[in-house]
Amino acid sequence: MKKLENKLGYRFRDTGLLEHALTHSSYANEHRAAGITSNERLEFLGDSVLGLVVAEYLFRTHPDMPEGELTRTRAALVCEDSLHEVARTLGLGAYLRLGKGEDSGGGRSRPSILADAVEATLAAVYLDGGFDAARGIVQNFILNKEREKAVDRDYKTGLQERVQRTPGRRVGYHLVEEIGPDHDRVFVMEVTVDGKVAGQGQGRTKKEAEQLAAKAALEQMER
Repeated sequence: MKKLENKLGYRFRDTGLLEHALTHSSYANEHRAAGITSNERLEFLGDSVLGLVVAEYLFRTHPDMPEGELTRTRAALVCEDSLHEVARTLGLGAYLRLGKGEDSGGGRSRPSILADAVEATLAAVYLDGGFDAARGIVQNFILNKEREKAVDRDYKTGLQERVQRTPGRRVGYHLVEEIGPDHDRVFVMEVTVDGKVAGQGQGRTKKEAEQLAAKAALEQMER
């Protein structure tokens, strides 16, 4: 457990909390006679702590971001994929307490189990060291990666859904220009709604530029 604590950057006063956070229901069911319980209640608490930390961070650091974009950004940061990434960074699967069947069935690499364990671990840190300690974990493993996650959010789908609330409306993407040499090319894309320019974005790939153009269009619509 000390190796995991080192990876977390947090030393538990009560290591039993961390052990509890890593206990899957399959293990608890096999050891029910010993009074062992699963991490499901901790997962519930951790989900709330995570949501509050991320919401507070976004609210304070993006004073001009509209409510809809705040909601989408928070969802991207706390989703299963994001938490699974944290679990892989920590090597959390190796520390899980799983039932024999779950273990042999690949439970240590199952995204849903790992994501739940991250939330439970966050709750354990919160109960052991308080809100500031939990905030530190979220900051180090999730919020510090907010910028790189930004281009991964599916703004194109969000824009398409927004526009199609009115039947018959159309969204299109057009390459405006390519900047720089072949080895360092930057693409500038424009998004149009019903033939009118709604946003522009630039990126290292056309896909990234399209996403950022869609983001600009959504922000304009929110205003």
